[in-house]
Amino acid sequence: MARSDDVPAYTIRQLAAFVAVADWGTITAAADALRMSHSALSAAITDLERILDVKLFVRQRARGVRLTPTGHAVLERAKMVLHFAAELESDAHSEAGSVAGPVAVGCYPSLGPTLLPSLITGFTEAHPRARVDFREDTQNRLRAQLDSRDLDVAFLYDLDLEPGLESVVLESREPMLLLPADHPAALAGSPVHLTDLAHEPMVMLDAPPSSGHAVSVCAEAGFSPVVAYRTQNYETCRAFVGRGLGWSLLLQRPSLDVTYEGLPIAVRPFAEPKPDPVDVVLAWRKDALPSRVAQTFVHFVVTARHDTRAS
Repeated sequence: MARSDDVPAYTIRQLAAFVAVADWGTITAAADALRMSHSALSAAITDLERILDVKLFVRQRARGVRLTPTGHAVLERAKMVLHFAAELESDAHSEAGSVAGPVAVGCYPSLGPTLLPSLITGFTEAHPRARVDFREDTQNRLRAQLDSRDLDVAFLYDLDLEPGLESVVLESREPMLLLPADHPAALAGSPVHLTDLAHEPMVMLDAPPSSGHAVSVCAEAGFSPVVAYRTQNYETCRAFVGRGLGWSLLLQRPSLDVTYEGLPIAVRPFAEPKPDPVDVVLAWRKDALPSRVAQTFVHFVVTARHDTRAS
């Protein structure tokens, strides 16, 4: 049967095979991920190249595959087509007042413990046919995943956000100083002048944008911090402070000011001039066409945070 000129000859399955091979780097690994045979996956790629009349991969013996320049260009569009196809299926399965299917949610690691548990629990209880696919990463990597449409939305700090994102403010957080419990400034119990710590060792939460924010706050105070230790783990940072290995500057404060070892730490506000508070936002691409489940998730989060602040 003749097909209409505006109906592509390739299939969604062929595009999925192409994206999987590009992501995994070998046909064997992609075939395992898709639970297809090696021959079937290889045939799908060959058929796609024939239909598009282009070469997408250079096959390298014993070294997997490498995308051609054309393959790189096609990959971005292929991911978009798969994204929209998945959203179509999700919308079709949704009913009035209810949503079904996945929403891909990213979160900056230190925000996760205080924001995500209650929100994910509440959302999935209200929409039992929906599923939250959750991942944590540094803010620059989360932004890249929003751009590639691997994420629908992400919880971020409003720090160094590049253009192209739409966002809604969920709350603001005040920068706080973390000190060993026996530090003289901690024992004084009063707000701390940041310059008093200029020559003391610092424990840096080295996960963008927290690291850049800490350096900029110190720069505004007129010094560069003496960074003794760097860690990408929030709790490791607190644990080092608890052991007296340095002070730190963080935006998060757990309900208990103790480390995993049970050691106390002191959390003190800044003396004037204080650094500006930092907004926590839920962000997504401005040009995104969100599925119903993604739209519903955003609405749920905004409403829940508004109710929390009101109470």
